[in-house]
Amino acid sequence: MPLIQITLGGQPASPEAIQQLQQETTRLMASILQKEAALTVVSVSQLPAGAFSANGQPVYSGASLQAMITAGTNSEADKAAFIFAAKCMLTVAIGETAAPIYIALLELPAGNWGYDGKTQAARKAERPTGGAA
Repeated sequence: MPLIQITLGGQPASPEAIQQLQQETTRLMASILQKEAALTVVSVSQLPAGAFSANGQPVYSGASLQAMITAGTNSEADKAAFIFAAKCMLTVAIGETAAPIYIALLELPAGNWGYDGKTQAARKAERPTGGAA
């Protein structure tokens, strides 16, 4: 159940480009981090040109991605693969930029977040543990 925020700076992206970013981010979450696509929420924010800076100087194209996931659900290799793939995806979307493209995977304890009024820990506790019904 990832919650992802993508921030773009520079020229406004078209609705089609935003939808493509959302779909590709969802695909990467499912294929690399084994997250359920139906529970993956992606929002895209756009900042005006110059709102990103590197070394204190404005750059006219930039992007970042923050994704919240449940702590302990992915290996270090999985997380590294996602960070690389997400950086590649954003580079394709915005082109080369003078600012670094930051990708942050924020691992939250299962009891500290959730959706539809239940924490991830509560959802895990409700799952059947196997055996005959």
